[in-house]
Amino acid sequence: MAASDLVAIASAALVAFFATPVSGHGVQFLWLLPTLPGWLALFGVYNLYQRESKRIGPATLEDMPAIFHALVVGTLALWIYYHAVPAHDLVYMQALVFGVLGIAFTSLMRLVVRRAVPALLGRERVLFLGEAPSLPALVRKIRAHPEYGLEPVGLVPSDPLGWHADGLPILGRLDDVSLSELVERHDVERLIVSRAGASEETMLELLQECRDLSLKISLLPAQVDAIGPSVEVDDIEGITVLGLNPLTLSRSSRFLKRSMDVVGATVGLLLLSPLIALVALAVKLGSRGSVLFSQRRIGRKGRGFQVLKFRTMVPGAERQVEELFERSDDPDWLKLDDDPRITRVGRGLRLTSLDELPQLWNVLRGDMSLVGPRPLIETEDATVSGWARTRLDLAPGITGLWQVLGRTSIPFEEMVKLDYLYVTNWSVWLDVKLLLRTFLVVLHRRGAN
Repeated sequence: MAASDLVAIASAALVAFFATPVSGHGVQFLWLLPTLPGWLALFGVYNLYQRESKRIGPATLEDMPAIFHALVVGTLALWIYYHAVPAHDLVYMQALVFGVLGIAFTSLMRLVVRRAVPALLGRERVLFLGEAPSLPALVRKIRAHPEYGLEPVGLVPSDPLGWHADGLPILGRLDDVSLSELVERHDVERLIVSRAGASEETMLELLQECRDLSLKISLLPAQVDAIGPSVEVDDIEGITVLGLNPLTLSRSSRFLKRSMDVVGATVGLLLLSPLIALVALAVKLGSRGSVLFSQRRIGRKGRGFQVLKFRTMVPGAERQVEELFERSDDPDWLKLDDDPRITRVGRGLRLTSLDELPQLWNVLRGDMSLVGPRPLIETEDATVSGWARTRLDLAPGITGLWQVLGRTSIPFEEMVKLDYLYVTNWSVWLDVKLLLRTFLVVLHRRGAN
């Protein structure tokens, strides 16, 4: 990762120096070389290397705020540096181009490295220690998403009797196994450890042994489903305390989110108006019936609204729901691999998600948000109760965690949980990341149905 950062910084400097009409490009670049160790130190200050051994899966988007800050500070320092060395001063345009390209090249190189390493060296082999209710789902998701770069090799529970995790081999009992032997035998590189069922002494001994073996360690909290990713780790005289986000958004956060929605929907409608007109024409010519489909959905605070989509089904499709429910792959909602009601044009619109474009009008009206929980129909919403109703604290979105992580490949129950985690862990950067990842999901048609 450090090597890729050096290549990115040097490449950005080459383009910035040679693309501007300033003499002495070669001397400028030579004077950049002594600063390269300083760039590594600066990136280290922003924790861009230490987190690599702690994190699981792709993290380029998570790095971007730190990369942005580091490049801003580093470019300012470079400006001062070139005033002190016997080379041509860094002009404004050079600094601007270098900063912008530095952010782009560094992010791109990190993305390439994270894709290349698992392909060249193989996936990271993972051993699970302890057990937790969420463990079977965790193993299933790791296997379903190769982008995490993990390969489960086995489980060591505190009580092997009656425990299974989607065919994961049981490699012994937590209190009896020799961790060093298991690591050597199965070529383990990372442990995912659950505290459930294990004594304090056993866990401390295991963690110490992990340090001796230089293993990567990930801890699975007992309440991982409710905590979510946005936690702050505090220390009170050696005792770790986790700080969670407030369960309700402040007025300023709601105003900021709504402002993003209005600007995004307005720009989207203006830029995509020719495409919207073409899709409307294709729907009209493809089959008889109206161009738009309107359906009542449940929005923020349980209020109903009419969601708009381009029609993808034959007229009267709603009357066939009860008949088709017997063939549904999910008991909580209608999910069919081959829905006979979908038109030929509608199939293409669903695969490309173009049928969702009219929802930009819903966003502009305030019924929906660009990013948010999935808008449910009334019968689906009636099955959601208790803590899961928190998902209605924010307006439903055109995209969200469910859409980005797999759409129809994710069961209804897990979709509700993802919506809860989104609402309780909301941030501006989370919305930005989900919008960026939505474009990739649409291009790959992941989970489209």
